[in-house]
Amino acid sequence: MNFAQLEFIVFLAIVVLVNARISYPTPRKIVLLVASYYFYAYWDYRFAGLLVFSTLLDYTIGNLLNRFDRPTVRRTLLLTSLIGNLGLLGFFKYYNFFIESAEAIFGQWGLSGTTLNIILPIGISFYTFQTLSYSIDVYRRTLRPCTSLLDFALYVAFFPQLVAGPIVRASEFLPQLSRMLHPQPVQIYSGLAQLLRGFVKKVLIADHLATFADPVFAAPDLYAWPTVVLAVLAYTGQIYGDFSGYSDIAIGSARLLGFELPDNFRHPYLSRSPGDFWRRWHITLSTWLRDYLYIPLGGNRVGPFFTYRNLIITMTLGGLWHGASWNFVIWGLWHGGMLCLTRAWTTDPLASLPRRIFETGITFSIVVIGWTLFRTSSIDQFFTLWSQLIAPYPGLLWLPPLPLIALALLMLEHAIWLTRYRSILDLPSDRWTTPWLVGFALAALAIYAPTSFRPFVYFQF
Repeated sequence: MNFAQLEFIVFLAIVVLVNARISYPTPRKIVLLVASYYFYAYWDYRFAGLLVFSTLLDYTIGNLLNRFDRPTVRRTLLLTSLIGNLGLLGFFKYYNFFIESAEAIFGQWGLSGTTLNIILPIGISFYTFQTLSYSIDVYRRTLRPCTSLLDFALYVAFFPQLVAGPIVRASEFLPQLSRMLHPQPVQIYSGLAQLLRGFVKKVLIADHLATFADPVFAAPDLYAWPTVVLAVLAYTGQIYGDFSGYSDIAIGSARLLGFELPDNFRHPYLSRSPGDFWRRWHITLSTWLRDYLYIPLGGNRVGPFFTYRNLIITMTLGGLWHGASWNFVIWGLWHGGMLCLTRAWTTDPLASLPRRIFETGITFSIVVIGWTLFRTSSIDQFFTLWSQLIAPYPGLLWLPPLPLIALALLMLEHAIWLTRYRSILDLPSDRWTTPWLVGFALAALAIYAPTSFRPFVYFQF
């Protein structure tokens, strides 16, 4: 079930209404858990078993960790969680990638393997990291284990964030289950406003930009360089609108049910350094990689050389997390290298306007170059794209109006956020601009929503 489909709107409305009618916490949890599994099984019921496995594995590991104090036993238990979760993720997501890569390297000596027709379970990268963070936190004794299987199962499967995040820590979600409060009117209004922002980003901006970016990236050598440049910018806007739109819908849906999920985006294209970008883009993944990979490797406490090594390892594995392709590995290396090169780059909040514009422009350029690696399906396609940008050949000049308007709207939204009028973007109930913006957004959704259905970009990860 996709957030941008009518089926989800009906599903969410039913769950919200049923949730509001139930007074007791335990029945509400059961209803939400059943709804969450229905939401996941709607895509393919066969893979719901993997969700059950991850839930039971880490729930059991967490409670066993609480019973034993011997370091060797606790390390063994944590290792069991790591092998179980990462083993599943590795098989479903990376088995064919490693087989094909090994064949490319060792095939000349007659070594080969058999690839399998494996379907990637939707959301497995997200809920795997979520359950892993729970086991690691319990192992570190920074979190008490959850004693209720119902609570833990709902934490893992909670449908607003199940498929594509935000990646929620148990320390953020489990305390909300102990209170199990009904949403207040302010929370309901805020949730609806966040839902509307998410649908606008996804349907009006990301999907229209995709209709322009997809055919150009599929055959960049057929198009003139102005079209290729605008297609790169269109994909830059598409992936932001698509993923931040999903996060907005997830956060808004959770609020309608009485839960708060963490922010995942803070206008990352206004960042003034690569480090600042990763504090604003996919925040829950960035902080996960920082807390569970970068810092355990030594972080920045082990001298410059090892700090750079840790950054490269963290970002490369972060790139591989996004997909089983060398493009993603190189994308991670690119961002890791940029973080190393700009580590001494400090941003002064009192800097002059020209300097702020320069820093933002350089950072944006670094990010856009990275997105071309992220979007192209092969290294050859990446070089074809850039050959058309650097040494352009004649081609078709194609500049459709709706994608260009969508890109302009995204730029306008970022520009407003930089001003003292940024609060209007939150659609506050006491601002005269809100009814006009809501009316405009609803009318635009009704008139200009693309007729073809487009899955969220991050569903593939």
